[in-house]
Amino acid sequence: MYGGKVVEAGATSSVLTQPQHSYTQSLLKSALHLQAGGGTLKLELPVATSASGTSASGTSASGTPAESTAVPLLRIQNLQQHYTLEQNFLARLFSNQGDRQIKALDGITLDLYAGEILGLVGESGCGKSTLSRTILQLIRPTAGQVEFLGQELTELSPQALRQQRRQMQMIFQDPHACLNPLMTVGDSIADPLLIHQLADPASASQQAKQMLERVGLTPAADFCDRYPKELSGGQQQRVAIARALITHPKLLVCDEPVSMLDASVQAQVLDLMLELKQEFELTYLFITHDLWVARFLCDRIAVMNAGKIVELGETEEIFTHPQHPYTQTLLTAAPLLSRL
Repeated sequence: MYGGKVVEAGATSSVLTQPQHSYTQSLLKSALHLQAGGGTLKLELPVATSASGTSASGTSASGTPAESTAVPLLRIQNLQQHYTLEQNFLARLFSNQGDRQIKALDGITLDLYAGEILGLVGESGCGKSTLSRTILQLIRPTAGQVEFLGQELTELSPQALRQQRRQMQMIFQDPHACLNPLMTVGDSIADPLLIHQLADPASASQQAKQMLERVGLTPAADFCDRYPKELSGGQQQRVAIARALITHPKLLVCDEPVSMLDASVQAQVLDLMLELKQEFELTYLFITHDLWVARFLCDRIAVMNAGKIVELGETEEIFTHPQHPYTQTLLTAAPLLSRL
């Protein structure tokens, strides 16, 4: 479907292997581009050198450089997020079962390095989004540590944490839900500058227009006074990216930022994110259930299952030599268009 019309219809195998309409061809080309994994900008972390001056190589069991001298931008130690499901009075009266505990995060330990794109993959309900919100301290952890830029976030006061959030922002899955429907696009992007007292209203408005231009919404004057409902899904996500970038953070936590977009727009937004990463010297924690998007974008991948990291390593190593049975199951189940 394109422009309100059905432009092509047919048997599934025929449409996917011999598309006739130019739009169908562009969708297929975009999907194959993502699955080919050709867009990844590989991270080169500094490594320790031996006494002879030669560089040490290899990776540790955790997937990080074996002798890296780089200090992690984000360090997570034994992070736990437990929830208690309390039984009601009748359940307590007629059963011997006590309250049930759900371990949404069960001892997560993870390092994220400056300039890296770390993918976090796993099935729905495995704890990916809970981890992202716990890192940002939107929900406080049951136990464990979250260290960002050398500061332990779990120990910060609300005021200090608010200042620290200027350096770490989040891109949500549903851009329409995360943008205030009563605020114009320009006001939504400028708002973080006013919250953190980084600019006066006039300067914030000007910076918002510049950021709109940078994320590809041009001319900015055509978008500033619109409301989110007046934009397409791809345009809304670009606005959400602009809002996240306006404070010039060091870390972006991306929670399924392209899962609601079609293949062609997905590719455009991911290419934009790679460009912005280089330009703004960003670090991404990229959460996705789409393995091919993770392969396209990420330097390393952490596989999550039932609140735990079950495998962590370089992207190509995960795809070509998966070690954990759960990772192998995920890869087997992932649809691959080139197999058709």
